[in-house]
This record gives sequence, structure tokens and C-alpha cells, in this order.
Amino acid sequence: MSTEAITPTDTPLGTQTGTESARRTPHVVRTRSELRDAQMRWAITGPSGLDAEPGRRAVVMTMGALHDGHLELVRRARAEAGPNGQVIVTIFVNPLQFGAGEDLATYPRDLDGDVAKLAGVGADIVFAPTPDVVYPDGDPVVRVSAGRIGEVLEGEHRPGHLDGVLTVVLKLMHLVRPDVALFGEKDAQQLLAVRRMVRDLEVSVEVVGVPTVREGDGLAMSSRNAYLSADEREQALALSRALRAGAAAAGRGATGVINAARQVLDEADGVVIDYLALVDPVTVDAVTDDFSGHALLLVAARVGTTRLIDNQAVEVSPDQR
Repeated sequence: MSTEAITPTDTPLGTQTGTESARRTPHVVRTRSELRDAQMRWAITGPSGLDAEPGRRAVVMTMGALHDGHLELVRRARAEAGPNGQVIVTIFVNPLQFGAGEDLATYPRDLDGDVAKLAGVGADIVFAPTPDVVYPDGDPVVRVSAGRIGEVLEGEHRPGHLDGVLTVVLKLMHLVRPDVALFGEKDAQQLLAVRRMVRDLEVSVEVVGVPTVREGDGLAMSSRNAYLSADEREQALALSRALRAGAAAAGRGATGVINAARQVLDEADGVVIDYLALVDPVTVDAVTDDFSGHALLLVAARVGTTRLIDNQAVEVSPDQR
């Protein structure tokens, strides 16, 4: 697998990739044996006909509380799998990636609503295990480490978070056995960590990043947006405004990009910054003042009690002023 640069672009709400499936409700399985049985039935019954083009198995891993950003991932998965392929959506709120005082207990859960939303966008199976199915022996003794990728930015503010993400991603890859796994580019550091894990540990899965889906006003879609009050949602728009301001200042060098974005955030009411960083999209290392080329502008901030992240690709050129 290539550890290629993450190059986020935004997908307008409603954009569809691939052919929409007939409106059907995916089959829900909760246990490992049910998942194996569903996969076996698919292997026996499809693709239809000896001359049919074989499809691939694609997986979209979620924690539920699905929104249109997730559905766009599933549409893309359907296109990647092909008409004779299989699309599996996992819904699992992974306790390993939540730290002390975070919202594990209150994270929104609505399996019936999620399954209804998945009808017609191409999902064949929903794998919705409980923690004892994913971790039958309790908290795993052996875990995946994100290494230095997990020590900066998100890792600094949420210690162990990316280790928990990679551990469950690898377990789900083993359980689902996909050919391709799709992840949203909004979680840029997570996507980079998954790509690096797949490369470093020789996991036979293609990792595909799917562009961020935004609301009409620019707010990046997130399950945690449901926590925002009307006033807080308005305040949260400062994140995307700051990223746009930073991108617009790309001709003023790396320092100009950061300064333009930070000015927007500093002037915004109700926004508490965790970090604002301009980084190399392959290593997540902060770029130098004299940097020129492709970079990622990343932001994490709290609005009220809700923590939000967002990012924007920036083509930085030296300050010509």
C-alpha cells in the first residue's frame, strides 16, 4: 500500500459516486458467526453467472450516528466493490479510543435509524457487534501503536486515541477480510495512521480516502455536531472559515497561512483552540517557515462542550511580499 499524501477535497452534500442501489435494507449481523454466515452466503450466491465480473469486498468502519458524510463513504464503497461485490458497514463505538472524561457513555447511538439511512446507498451487511464480541477477552493485552504519528496533534490532546483506533481497525479488517477499506478525509491524521499501519504491517487491504462532506454553510459533517446548540453551531463555522482564510493566504508562505487562520479563530466567540497546525501530509510533521509545496492545515477546537476537527489542503508558496 502506498503511504501517499492525503489530499482532501470537499464533496458537496448529495454528490453520488457509483450507481445507486435499489432501495433495500442491509442485513444486520451482531456476532462473528453471523458475519461469517452472511459472507459465506454472498460467496455462494454471487456473483451471478460464470461470466460475471468478480467484485470486491469493501468495508466502511463507523461508530454509528450516521450522517450524509458516512453515506457518501458507502456510495463510494459500492462503486469500489462493483455490482457483484459486497459492501459491509461496521457500526461499533470503540471504547479503546475514548479517554477519561470523554463522551463514550453519551456518544449518540441509533442502530435502527442508521440501518434505515443505509437503505438504498449500497450497503449489503451491517456488522454491529457489542464490545464483548470485538474484545471477547476484555481489554486486549496486545495493541497496535501509532508510534510518533499518535504522539502529536490528536495524540497530544487525546493520548492513546490513535492506538485505540488502529487496534480496532486492524481487528475489524481481520474479521471482515475486505479488499478495500474507505475512510473519510476529515479525520486526516487517522487516515494517515491507518495507511501507515497497513503499509508497515503488510495488511492486504487497499485504503481509500473519501473527501470531506460539508453542510451548505461549510460545517464539516460529524456525528458530534448533534451536541451543538443553535448558537454553538453558528460559532463552529469559525473552523471552516479559518481554514478557507489560511488557504487564501497560501501565497504568503507557511507563516502567512497560520496567521490568517489564527486571526479568524481568535476573533470568533465561543471557540477554544486545541491546535492549529500546517503539516506535511505524509508525516504530520509541522512544516518550516520556508516550506513550499503541498501541506495540510489542521484545526481542532472546542465549541461549548463539543470538540470538533477539520482540515484543508493548502498549496504553499514562498512569501513574495
